[in-house]
Amino acid sequence: MIVEMRIYHCAPGRLPALQDRFVNITLGFFEKYGIKQIGFWTTLVGPSNHALTYMIKWESLAERETKWNAFQSDQEWITKRAATEAEKPIVERIENHFLTPTAFSALR
Repeated sequence: MIVEMRIYHCAPGRLPALQDRFVNITLGFFEKYGIKQIGFWTTLVGPSNHALTYMIKWESLAERETKWNAFQSDQEWITKRAATEAEKPIVERIENHFLTPTAFSALR
């Protein structure tokens, strides 16, 4: 198992727009492509409260490449994402980490 941790650093005031996009658009595409989320979090205490962190579970990097590339190239997704940013950008930058559990991890 591989866990992908993604941190979306939003433009000031745009975190609600990102959350709305996930709830109403993105999660439907995740379901369509079999992308399995572990969870989503916002930052309560830290350097910025304009961030959304989420984790996705993959069986392998090959699975990730196939499913993520299909999702990212979906023309309906591209159109809907662009519409959510027509007024102004939502995400300033994305951090991406691929994690593997240790032998003593509760989640493996």
